[in-house]
Amino acid sequence: MFHLTAIVTCLAVGFYFFTSAQVARGRAAFGIKAPAITGHPDFERLFRVQMNTLEWMPIFLPSLWLFAIYISDLYAAALGAVWIIGRILYWNGYRQAANKRSMGFAVQALACFVLWLGALGMIVWKMTHA
Repeated sequence: MFHLTAIVTCLAVGFYFFTSAQVARGRAAFGIKAPAITGHPDFERLFRVQMNTLEWMPIFLPSLWLFAIYISDLYAAALGAVWIIGRILYWNGYRQAANKRSMGFAVQALACFVLWLGALGMIVWKMTHA
């Protein structure tokens, strides 16, 4: 069973819900009516956090699960937690100023890359050593 990876998956989806709520609040606060996505820099940064999180989910989730299946539930969950922490740092930095998003982006990108590379490496290893 992959209980830890499942919990991290739920937390990642929860974070995405949080970013969606932030965009909805930003629309109300800055008077940005849908479908507009521009108008106030603070809103635009909130919107980009949500969209960037969405852009990374199809990279992160399969990598997370393949890593859990082929390597370890515990290590996948730990790296997944690092990814979420990186997303939180990204959100916190980006909502302040665009130039403050880099550290969070780097943390989450590195965690995701390790998940993907680990999964791919183990899949290839098992295929060649079967």
